[in-house]
Amino acid sequence: MNTQHPLKTFTLALLLISTTAAAQAATATAIFAGGCFWCIEKDFEALPGVVAVESGYTAGKTTHPTYESVSAGGTGHTEAVRVIYDPAKVSYPQLVEYFWRHIDPTVKDRQFCDVGSQYRSGIYWGNETERQVIESSRDALIKSGRFKTIHTELAGASPFYLAEDYHQDYYKKNTVRYNYYRLSCGRDARVKELWK
Repeated sequence: MNTQHPLKTFTLALLLISTTAAAQAATATAIFAGGCFWCIEKDFEALPGVVAVESGYTAGKTTHPTYESVSAGGTGHTEAVRVIYDPAKVSYPQLVEYFWRHIDPTVKDRQFCDVGSQYRSGIYWGNETERQVIESSRDALIKSGRFKTIHTELAGASPFYLAEDYHQDYYKKNTVRYNYYRLSCGRDARVKELWK
């Protein structure tokens, strides 16, 4: 028999709702495309301050794209991730710097073994401050002499569509297949070569 007072139950429910709302308000989102979204999702999930990472599609010209339509290359989308992070623990500029060091910005319309505009790298800003951060970061990389040209797309954010459920946390659900793909694609070896 539940002897808890109804008012106490209601108060606890309100407290839970307000705590959840406060936690959501304390997070921000950022959108990056770094080739295969399985890989860039895993990379960002390892960064302290990142709350969650969702795989999806962005920067395209159709609504509600599917994996089949995007991978065929006809929708204009790129495989991307939406990073949900706690700005008190990791800043947007830190996310951008982390992103650069997990991709190959020197190639156009590809990343590692994946070729086509659907695998292009990109950073998609949500406001003017983010745009300035991204452009300054890119300019600093070029000025450093490390890269003569950077092909990573820099653009304002457009609709982000979640990928199908089986793509979310793919590296956790299919560890052996994922690890084989990542190794055979040469992703980590190329990143190490570029960024030493």
